Amino acid sequence: MESDGVSITLSVRASASVAGCSGCGAKSSRVHGRYRRSLADSPVAGRGAKLVVTVRRFKCVNDACSQTTFSEQIPELTVPFARRTPTLTKALVSIALSLAGRAGSRLATQLGMPCGRDLVIKLIRQQPAPKVPAVTVLGVDDFAIRRRHTYNTILIDMETHRPIDVLPDREAQTLADWLTRHPGVKIVCRDRGGAYAEGVRAGAPDALQVADRFHLWKNLCEAAQKTVVAHHGCLRQAVRSEAEVQPEEHAPSPETTGPPSRDYPLAARTRQRYADVQECLARGLSRAAVGRELNLDIQTVRRFADATTVEELLAKAEHRASQLDPWRDVVNQCWNAGVTNAQDITAELRVLGFTGSVQIVRRYLRPLRPHGDGRKRGPGKSAPTTPAIPKPRQVSRWMLTHPDHLDEDDALGLKTAVSSCEHLERLHSHIRTFATIMKQRRGAALPAWLDTVDADDLPALHTLATGLRRDLNAVINGLTLEHNSGAVEGAVTRIKALKRQCYGRANFDLLRLRILLTP
Repeated sequence: MESDGVSITLSVRASASVAGCSGCGAKSSRVHGRYRRSLADSPVAGRGAKLVVTVRRFKCVNDACSQTTFSEQIPELTVPFARRTPTLTKALVSIALSLAGRAGSRLATQLGMPCGRDLVIKLIRQQPAPKVPAVTVLGVDDFAIRRRHTYNTILIDMETHRPIDVLPDREAQTLADWLTRHPGVKIVCRDRGGAYAEGVRAGAPDALQVADRFHLWKNLCEAAQKTVVAHHGCLRQAVRSEAEVQPEEHAPSPETTGPPSRDYPLAARTRQRYADVQECLARGLSRAAVGRELNLDIQTVRRFADATTVEELLAKAEHRASQLDPWRDVVNQCWNAGVTNAQDITAELRVLGFTGSVQIVRRYLRPLRPHGDGRKRGPGKSAPTTPAIPKPRQVSRWMLTHPDHLDEDDALGLKTAVSSCEHLERLHSHIRTFATIMKQRRGAALPAWLDTVDADDLPALHTLATGLRRDLNAVINGLTLEHNSGAVEGAVTRIKALKRQCYGRANFDLLRLRILLTP
C-alpha cells in the first residue's frame, strides 16, 4: 500500500489457479501472459483509493471458441473494460439518481470520488429500466415538462405507491396502447381530464374509473368563489343599509362608509380590453383570431371571453388580499385620531405584530390625503368607521371550512355574510351537503344534489353540475370507494424536484429513469 497524502494506492494480485472463459465458459489453467489494471475504488478514511490489479490472460482450451485468449476477472472487484470497481460504481449511481448533474458531481468530489457531471448523467442512462409489474389498481396523472406546451404521464401502482412507467405525452391513444399491453388493471384513479377517461375506456373497458376527491373539492371551491364574487355586492349593500338606519348625528358621511378607493389605470385598461374582445367575438372571429388581431395570448382572450361582465374581471384585482387587511381598523383609528404620518402608524402596527412595509400603509392612506397626492399633510378625508367588508376570498374560505374549525369571529362573519344574501345562503347549504356526501362517501346521493343545484339560480354551480354529469360514474365512484389519487399527486410533486435537479437536461429518457429508479 502506498500513500501520497491525498490518495491511497493498493496493489492486488489474483491467486486462483484456473479461470473461466468469457466466451464459452470453459475452465483453463494455461497462462498466456500478465498485465496490470488500475481501478478507482471507494474512498478510504476520506481519501481517494486506487487499486493496481495484476491479472493474467489465459489461453482458451476450447478449440470451437471464438476467443483465443481471455482475461481473468476477480469477483466483486473487476468488470470487463471497467475503470472503477463495482462498489464505487454503485455509490456513484446512488448519488447520480439522487442529485444528478452538477450537484451530484460536487458531492461525489467532496466524498473522495471525483467525477464530472457528464459521467453522472451517463451512469443514469446506463441503468436498465425496471420491468412493469402486474398492476390491479393504477393511478394516472400528467405533469408538465414545459407548462402549457409539453406534458408527460406518470403511472403509479396504487398498492405500493411506486411509479411503474412514464408515458411521453398525455394523449388518450398512448394510455390506451399501454393498457392494452399490460392487461389486468381493474381500477384506475385519475383526475377529471377527458383524455384519460377516453384512454381507459379504449384500453381497459372493464376497468372501474375513480375520479379523485381532491379535484372534485377543488372544482367546488372554484365555483363557490365565482358565486361569492358575483354576489359580493349584497354584502356592501348590507353595510350601507346598516349605516342608513343609524341615528343621523352618528351617521357617517357617504365618503367614509367604505375603504378608500381610487381608479387605477389597470381598471381602465381591463374595461377597454374587455370591450375589444367582446366586439371581435360579436363579429364572428374565433378566439385564436381575436388573439392575433389584438396581440393577446390565447389564455388572456379566453379569460375575457368567458367573463359575463367586466365587473367579474375587476373583482379579482379589487378584492386582492393585502398584508394590511387585518390592521385596517387600527390604521383608520389612528388616522381619525390625528396621526397622519405613515411611519408613525407603521411603528404602532409593528408593536401589534404587523410585518409589512411602510409603503403598504402609505398606499392605503394616499386616497385620504388632500388631493390624494400622498405628499401634503393634513386632516384630509375621514377614514372609514364601519367594519371592513370581508373580501370574496375570505367569505369563500369561511364557507369551505369545516364549522368546527372556525373561530368565533369567523363564524360570526360567515353568519352575517350568509344572512345578507339568499344566494350565498343557498350556496353555503349546497357546500355543506356536498361536504357531507364526500366525507361520508355517500356517492349515491350525488344525483339528488345535482338536481337541487340545478333548481337554484347559481350559474357557477350549474356549470359545475354539467361537468360532473359528463363524468358521473367516475365521480360517484370517487365519492363512494376508498381509492384516491393522493399517492399520484405526491409523485408529481417529487417529479418536479427531480426535473429541476437536471438543470435543463431533463430529456424524456433521462427523466424517466430517474423517476423509476430513484427510491
